[in-house]
Amino acid sequence: MNKILLTGLLLVTSVYAVTIKNIKFNGLIHLSPSIAKEIMNLHVGDTLDLEVVDQGIKDLYKQKFFKDISVSQNGGTLSIDVVEKPVIANVNISGIGDNDKKTLKDVVGIKKGEIYDKTKVQIAKKRVEKYYESKGYFNTVVEENSKKLNKNSLALNLIVNRGEKIVIKKVLLCGAKKFDYSDIRSSIANRQEEFLSWMWGFDDGEVRLGDLPYDSSRIKDYYLQHGYLDVKVSNPFLKAYMDSYSANLTYSVSEGEQYRVKSVNIIAPKGLLDTKKIIADLHLQKNQMFSSKRLRKDIQTIEDKVADLGYAYVRVNPDVKTDKKGHNADINFIVQTGQKVYINDVRISGNTKTIDRVIRREVYLAPGDLYNRTDLKESKKALKRTSYFENANIKELRVSENKIDLLVNVKEARTASIGGGIGYGSSDGLLLSANLSDGNIFGSGIRAEVNIDRSDSELSGKISLTNPRIFDSIYSLGGSVYKAKYDYTTYNQDTAGFNLNLGRKFGKFWNGSVGYTLESSQLSDLSSTLNPALYTTDKTIKSAITPGVSFNNTDDYYLPRSGMSASLSVEFAGVGGDEKFVKTRGRFAYFYGLEDKIDYDLILRYRARFNYIIDNGYLPIGEKAYMGGISTIRGYASRSISPKNSSGDLLGGTMMFANSIEASFPLIERLKLRGALFFDYGMIGEDNLDIKRAGTGINLEWVSPMGPINLIFATPLMEEAGDDTASFEFTMGRQF
Repeated sequence: MNKILLTGLLLVTSVYAVTIKNIKFNGLIHLSPSIAKEIMNLHVGDTLDLEVVDQGIKDLYKQKFFKDISVSQNGGTLSIDVVEKPVIANVNISGIGDNDKKTLKDVVGIKKGEIYDKTKVQIAKKRVEKYYESKGYFNTVVEENSKKLNKNSLALNLIVNRGEKIVIKKVLLCGAKKFDYSDIRSSIANRQEEFLSWMWGFDDGEVRLGDLPYDSSRIKDYYLQHGYLDVKVSNPFLKAYMDSYSANLTYSVSEGEQYRVKSVNIIAPKGLLDTKKIIADLHLQKNQMFSSKRLRKDIQTIEDKVADLGYAYVRVNPDVKTDKKGHNADINFIVQTGQKVYINDVRISGNTKTIDRVIRREVYLAPGDLYNRTDLKESKKALKRTSYFENANIKELRVSENKIDLLVNVKEARTASIGGGIGYGSSDGLLLSANLSDGNIFGSGIRAEVNIDRSDSELSGKISLTNPRIFDSIYSLGGSVYKAKYDYTTYNQDTAGFNLNLGRKFGKFWNGSVGYTLESSQLSDLSSTLNPALYTTDKTIKSAITPGVSFNNTDDYYLPRSGMSASLSVEFAGVGGDEKFVKTRGRFAYFYGLEDKIDYDLILRYRARFNYIIDNGYLPIGEKAYMGGISTIRGYASRSISPKNSSGDLLGGTMMFANSIEASFPLIERLKLRGALFFDYGMIGEDNLDIKRAGTGINLEWVSPMGPINLIFATPLMEEAGDDTASFEFTMGRQF
């Protein structure tokens, strides 16, 4: 306390006893006299006691309202004079930007209207300094420059002189022989500065103190992933040079030897699992190099197998016994099941737009169901496949020994958008598309869309509306109206029409559908070398029914690493109208990621598509099959491969099969940039598949902030005279 005075009391009380006749307070603002008396334990009629007064002053001072307190006595009247601390009328933080000011107001912890406390201000200054230190700014200085407004108030002003960021110039692994910085770089948070440190995606080298204590464990885990079970990594030693605000970061590493797997066993209750079959599917196998990463995946695999039987609280504990002489490891997975668990309730949160029932229908577990972890994981994927949500997560909340609540938390995505895509082909020139859509109207899951596409040979527009779950059932209903104009080398075509499609879900991944199309079409500017007897320039009507079936269990829309998608449809044209044909279309895609097998993010892809068309009376040239372009054979212009007449005019085929093999690999992981080697091969013909073409090349695949971008550099194979080739194509917004 600044000052406490007991005037006239000591002398008086030493001579005779004094009875308190009156208690007066001078200068009180925040406390009432009655409250102050109670705090000091002073009452009229009491005998004046110096010890009681002294303790009362201390108790009053503890309220932190007062700077000075003095007490005097005259004729039984006790006068207590106080000088209160000023009130903070305003808190201002200067020397920084507006965004930082908003954050620091919470960090400082002092608000307008509080009593000024110097100790609390000092603590606030330290908080600001620590805050900037956690952001990598060192030597931050905070000064106080408060201004007194009147006797009882002041304006608190904190001036922040933000320090400088320390940049790591070098990360050193002393004692390391098997790995260097480039190997462990992606595992740690504190990295050395790169050449283009100012550019997005490159390491700026700034010290991140919050992560520094954990980087040693991250380096150790990297070694454990590669079988070095005896590795030791020291705490980080950061040597900073404050004159240049640079630093070197050093770790001391003792690597030890690599260990191999000697044996793998699963210890589980009898009859619970087919342990031999599961062991054969694990990532860690006998005589393989040990890997902590694969060990964790194997634990998850075994847990999932048991959890699919209803044991939600299964625990798999790995017992790794090492032979330090032979550098081998015996692995025993010990399974503890607990008891079977049932779903008590499914609770939805985070949905500000989407209706609860729209979310609930994508969750494959309902109240009363036996717990199943695969169903839980597939529910998350199903929620993400809807495109309604930026993120979806399902947490498990135990409510009793055998019951669990599922807490479904979603983050709404922007389903209403104005967007588009852009592409380029050596033959087709610039490809443009624009769309206006809302994939979740009023949170109902109904999708509406307007699309416009433009290229050198096409101008088309379409309006569509789809309800994927009519009345939350397993049925879907959609339709569209469209108009298009095609400008091909040997003819032009104008098309307009509409279609309706009724679908039904069969399980988690299967869908069936039946559609109806009514379309008018007219050819014009036919090449003089085309046979006029085969095609009419009069307007024709197509009335067609198209049943179809599809399957999709891929794990991601733009960059799948596992699963397959397939579809088959048969269009029967001739249900009335002029055009009479049967067109069968099929597509298949399979994705297989090898990261779990070889610890490298290599993705193998296989795609195939085929058409088979039967002419039942009139088959327009535009309905025939063509190859070439991004969707079939890269290295050739779009729709440039088909049977030809003697003048070289494309006539289209009635059968076509094209397939592609790709190997996608990471180039710059931090930029989400990948490369892909591909080989395309296809066949097309009129009565047999006698025309064959192939193409090969490389794709550059970038998941950019604007969406997926694909640069295609292709070389045609099996090229023949007169072929229209395309060496470069560019797309945006398409699946890889």
